[in-house]
Amino acid sequence: MSSNPVAETVASLMPRAKEELAALVAFKSVADFDQFPRSESEGAANWIAAALRTEGFQDVALLDTPDGTQSVYGYLPGPEGAKTVLLYAHYDVQPPLDEAGWATPPFELTERDGRWYGRGAADCKGGVLMHLLALRALKANGGVPVHVKVIAEGSEEQGTGGLERYAEAHPELLAADTIVIGDAGNFRVGLPTVTSTLRGMTLLRVKVDTLEGNLHSGQFGGAAPDALAALIRVLDSLRAEDGSTTVDGLAADNTWEGLAYDEEQFRRDARVLDGVELIGSGSVADRIWARPAVTVLGIDCPPVVGATPSVQAGARALVSLRVPPGVDAAEATKLLQAHLETRTPWGARVAVEQIGQGQAFRADTTSPAYQAMADAMAVAYPGEEMQYAGQGGSIPLCNTLASLYPQAEILLIGLSEPEAQIHAVNESVSPEELERLSVAEAHFLRNYAAS
Repeated sequence: MSSNPVAETVASLMPRAKEELAALVAFKSVADFDQFPRSESEGAANWIAAALRTEGFQDVALLDTPDGTQSVYGYLPGPEGAKTVLLYAHYDVQPPLDEAGWATPPFELTERDGRWYGRGAADCKGGVLMHLLALRALKANGGVPVHVKVIAEGSEEQGTGGLERYAEAHPELLAADTIVIGDAGNFRVGLPTVTSTLRGMTLLRVKVDTLEGNLHSGQFGGAAPDALAALIRVLDSLRAEDGSTTVDGLAADNTWEGLAYDEEQFRRDARVLDGVELIGSGSVADRIWARPAVTVLGIDCPPVVGATPSVQAGARALVSLRVPPGVDAAEATKLLQAHLETRTPWGARVAVEQIGQGQAFRADTTSPAYQAMADAMAVAYPGEEMQYAGQGGSIPLCNTLASLYPQAEILLIGLSEPEAQIHAVNESVSPEELERLSVAEAHFLRNYAAS
């Protein structure tokens, strides 16, 4: 990539970027303050605010959002009459899970086999660095040709909606002509990709009760209604024989028109055990980007160790439903709730509580910003053409921004390609991807300013 000055500048900045990412990864910024100290998130927020001030940003502020977390905002004025671009990332991270499962400490950025390991390295502290690198490269090569707003969210992984509600209450703050969400990823390393759709989601807690208290399974088992068995039957009703999601009344036959996902490649990416079949029908892309997907996230019942011979009086589960574009998440929530209530057997008492919800998203890929990004990606990834992919995950803020600013174009790029193993142990980022995507973003801002 040494044939252009922007790429040369980014390459020269990579050692500094590694040091900065290490400093940011060191903050245990999990936005669940029952698990991790609030001071860790505040430290990360202050680090980003200081970095923005160093780059000449004005109006830098820590926004106290309604969910009790902070988002970092800054504004970098460009030439008079220029367009405004909002750059998004989030600094909060998933918990490290089993720290013993990490080959190196989760909150120490560690280089291994050409990748940088650490919680948040790809999702999404690396996204913060991507934005900084792109802006620094432009400043060193003639200046930033647009007005830039940066917003770094503090609770994206929690899904508590603090920034969405703050944006709705202060709609002028994040207004922009185009929005770059730095929280997606390439389809694979080296293949430049924009994410054009996101599934929405709904999260329900279901509780089943059958008895006033547990009973001896020898004395009463066989006639006494077992709440755990009832719950298992309800949860099983959410899947067809082939594993497809089946929520009564919810369409599950949409097809994906974009990039194909090879089944063997998916098996490798998902680390499916030999001999175990994939679930569902249709192409892999249909299943993960265009159709609903139910997942049982947890069950409250007695653990195996210490269990007694009892018929269970009550049991509960946390159920997630990913909702494809074109389906209203609120409607899907109603259908899932009705399914859980009507499918509970034996007249058992069932209570369903909604925990969270976010709408699906579909971008307008015909807009000028997409052409500007395609041209930029071609420079950063010589010989490769930009691809359009879906993402099975949810970024509820996208829909909030799309409804607040209907004229704004929204693009999703980022560092979370399959090898990054985001949300899992041993999360990592490819420094080559960080470098190339920073170059791409810099060229995008130039192209977009000129479009």
